[in-house]
Amino acid sequence: MKISTFLVLFSLILSSKAMAISDLTPEYLRCEYLENPFIDEREPRLSWVLASEVRNQHQTAYRILVASKMELLEPGKADLWDSNKISGDQTNQVVYKGKALVSRQKCYWKVQSWDKKDQPGKWSEASTWEMGLLMASDWKSKWIGKDFSSNTLPIPYKNKELLLPPSPILRNKINLTKKVSKARLYITSLGLYEYRIDGEKVGLDFLAPGWTDYDKRVYYNVYDVTDRLDQGEHVLQAILSPGWYSGYIGYALLIGNPVVRAFYGDTPALRAQLEVTYSDGKTATFSSNEEWKAASGGLVESDILHGETFDARKVPEDWSKTNFNDNNWSNAEIISAGNRNLELYPAQPVQVTEIIKPVDIYERENGKFIFNMGQNFAGLVKLKVKGKAGDKVVLRFGEMLHPDGRLMDENLRMARATDTYILNGDPNGEEWTPSFTYHGFQYVEVTGFPEKPKKESITGLVLGSNTPRVGHFETDHPMVNQLYKNIVWTQRANFVDIPTDCPQRDERMGWTGDAQTYAGTAAINMDVSAFFTKWIQDLNDAQWDYGAYPDYAPAPGVRISDTYAPGWMEAGVINPYEQYRAYGDTRIIEKGWENMERFMAFHDKKSKGTFFYPEGSFADLSPKGGYGDWLSIGKKTPPDMLATMYYGYVSQLMSEMATAIGKSGRAMHYQNLSKKIKSAFAEHYMDKESVRLITNAAAYGDGKGYVDGQMGFSGHTQTAYANAISLDFLNEEQKKKAGAHLAQLIYENDGKLATGFLGAKQLLPALTATGHSDLAYQLLLNEEYPSWGFEIKNGATTIWERWDSYVKDDPEKMASLNNGMNSFSHYAFGSVFEWMFNTMAGIRAEEPAYKTFIIAPEIPQNAINYVAASHQSIHGKITSSWKKEKGKLLMEVSIPVNTQATVYIPAKNELEVTLDDIRLDQHQDIQLGHFYKGKQAVKLGSGTYHFTSHID
Repeated sequence: MKISTFLVLFSLILSSKAMAISDLTPEYLRCEYLENPFIDEREPRLSWVLASEVRNQHQTAYRILVASKMELLEPGKADLWDSNKISGDQTNQVVYKGKALVSRQKCYWKVQSWDKKDQPGKWSEASTWEMGLLMASDWKSKWIGKDFSSNTLPIPYKNKELLLPPSPILRNKINLTKKVSKARLYITSLGLYEYRIDGEKVGLDFLAPGWTDYDKRVYYNVYDVTDRLDQGEHVLQAILSPGWYSGYIGYALLIGNPVVRAFYGDTPALRAQLEVTYSDGKTATFSSNEEWKAASGGLVESDILHGETFDARKVPEDWSKTNFNDNNWSNAEIISAGNRNLELYPAQPVQVTEIIKPVDIYERENGKFIFNMGQNFAGLVKLKVKGKAGDKVVLRFGEMLHPDGRLMDENLRMARATDTYILNGDPNGEEWTPSFTYHGFQYVEVTGFPEKPKKESITGLVLGSNTPRVGHFETDHPMVNQLYKNIVWTQRANFVDIPTDCPQRDERMGWTGDAQTYAGTAAINMDVSAFFTKWIQDLNDAQWDYGAYPDYAPAPGVRISDTYAPGWMEAGVINPYEQYRAYGDTRIIEKGWENMERFMAFHDKKSKGTFFYPEGSFADLSPKGGYGDWLSIGKKTPPDMLATMYYGYVSQLMSEMATAIGKSGRAMHYQNLSKKIKSAFAEHYMDKESVRLITNAAAYGDGKGYVDGQMGFSGHTQTAYANAISLDFLNEEQKKKAGAHLAQLIYENDGKLATGFLGAKQLLPALTATGHSDLAYQLLLNEEYPSWGFEIKNGATTIWERWDSYVKDDPEKMASLNNGMNSFSHYAFGSVFEWMFNTMAGIRAEEPAYKTFIIAPEIPQNAINYVAASHQSIHGKITSSWKKEKGKLLMEVSIPVNTQATVYIPAKNELEVTLDDIRLDQHQDIQLGHFYKGKQAVKLGSGTYHFTSHID
């Protein structure tokens, strides 16, 4: 062997092994935010988290290998991409730059990192992603279905009529002539589907393939079904349901909208193809087409809102068997669906995420029983029953009981929310779970059970988008712990493919005001990176032609009067920004930039160049500009004032996002625009000397405005000051005065809040920012109406829509409530958790994705003596905990590898702080900062640190 050849080989060996001198190891490899996913992104983004036992550790370089086969995943062999050693500390949003990817391609990848001393660490374990069908020509299948609506009689319901046609069942027999080495099912539907092979459901997903604007995009799913197929005959089956496509959506039926169902199309349809690779390399494709057979089966009624009726007697016996005679079935109809933009579902699917068992059963009159599940949630129940053929078990769902024990269903409005099972008489007993509906409930009323039911007769199945849990929060205060639990459960109940406002009534829409105010909290609790990637696309698809974003997305037009609303429509800018802040995602900005620019142009037009919203700008809305501070108490903050503040706020966000994607000119434009809006706001709404926020007719120029207090509106409200402070409309001196006004308004209101959806999130942060953290804690811990504690004292296990949704053991008060607008699972007021996490635990991001962050807890004087929180960021796990003990404060913080934090330790005196029992100034490996306002600053790299300080 020549010496030069030997040196090259020796170099390759060194490179491949990289001699793993460091313990720095990449873990939790993901592609497009998902583990081992199917994707159709041609330039996917890769991410990993680093692990090391070394303090202050960070990455100085990385190398990525991508190969088409596992055995090629080595340096010098990787055939798709070898990035070689790239200097830098980037561990997420790393864009694949290898060979062009093609349909069906499976990619294996791994990564290696170099530490702060430029020493290589171990290679990660291998991960994968697999490409979907990238070309329209890849789809060989046809849209098929069967329309049974023409023979369906309307069902009377609450002085209306429901059209609930039977769901079609579809069937096809195939023969696999050889041993199978690989099989993939590519499947979608207009409406919802359940696909089976030989009678067994494929996958764990519910409500697939999700809700979109079907005229702009339809998502499909991919399943690896290799283990389900062997040589021989098999039966492919599908069941369809109208779902969001052709079923009932929202409250259209309630308000008598001209269209109440079938907003997108009349007939659900299936498109599926099973692609098989035999062991000899040959392939075969089995597609949905006119050769499939169709019939009606046991699912005689099916609807997202109204529930399901299943007649087990009507299920064709043995229709999953290969010898079943389907000669009496008709051929499936080819559904004319036009050209549909098919894209691979980009997020975690809706699945069963937890099992809940009843805690009690209450027997009522006339053979009724009510099961108490012990927790309000979104999902289904599995029924276990034994009886005669024709016995009918009816399940009705509610979130609360009336004081006399009756199921409370008034707040469901037009949602029937009823499931019915008709037995076939199987002597061994029967089990049934609905397939294409879900409910929001804690209580299940059961009627018609053949015998007295037991707790085992009902099992709760919690449904939701299976977003990973990344947050934790606990204290020594039981009410605060219950509040956090309620916030998490409400998010779980409403993140069902889209961020719904509520899971129980005739709505379940992706309301933008709720989503924008809660986005920060959502990302702390769960990894919603993929979830919001999906919904922000829905939002962009729903944007009106004139530039505004609608009240909800997807937006099928359930109200003919739908238009736009301040504080709601800004979700089109705020939610991409929150995605950028939480995950460092700039692609979401780039993809939606044109949409956001159109929205800002709409703002400019509506503000008429004055940079505030004058009287008349929202003349087409009622009252005076959308929803305002929805469900606030007392005087209402003028919607034009809120519109102006949101206009200035999103201008600032646009500037920041423009900088992030390299649009410096647009960044300067929006920065200047934000300044002009804030200046106009001060001129129009603020007494400069006192910083009192007001509105008066003279300020409008045309004299047609309203004076403060007129029509119930006032600029001098908790919401007005909270937003002006939190949205950065004031300088530091003005903030101090505004904070004093805000505190005074709270004192004048008997120490209680008065904010609605647009004020609750900003209220406590505004108090903390202006030196009133003690008052913020008081509001958090209050148990009198209105407060979060009031809900908990009255039995809440989730967050309510209204501050007074339920008053325990008070029939007179209950009778006076607006039961039609009374959701017990509405996450908007749960946005208070962002303050709890940022202030009580003290964790606040500085750079996007927590690349650098602050830990600066605000320690209350009393009531709470312990707080512990954690968040699994895209860079790794951050923890912060503190405990008061005998005049000392014990703090523990954990900082992920490849990040830095500035920790502020409360203390009586400068340097009266120890780290591992050693004075801070005696540590050589930390950077000591200033002591200011009773807090000692310390700059730290990765690691876990224990601090002790004196606070009394």
